[in-house]
Amino acid sequence: DGVIKIKGRGLFSHKTKLPAKVLAWLDNYLEDPAETTDVVVAFEYLNSFSTRVLTSIFQKVKSLVLKEKKFVIHWYYESDDEDIFERGEYIASTLDIPVQFVVISDISTI
Repeated sequence: DGVIKIKGRGLFSHKTKLPAKVLAWLDNYLEDPAETTDVVVAFEYLNSFSTRVLTSIFQKVKSLVLKEKKFVIHWYYESDDEDIFERGEYIASTLDIPVQFVVISDISTI
């Protein structure tokens, strides 16, 4: 339905099968995506490996532009969590993608 939610605690400490499964699912979705894809990101914690996985996901989502489709990334973070906010800013600037940052009081409500 054009909504991808990525949320929780990014605690991967080594390669597991889950990121590969997520990326395979995303490849399948990108074969016939919705006109607009909303990507919702809400993390309580995000380590460096999980950040790399998330960056890979965003790189794939960015390919929607080549298919003349649109995407919107909504990056939720708690007002006192500068680390999560800064990671989002870094990823957005590195990949040159638009991200809408949304401050909320409790990330678990997403």
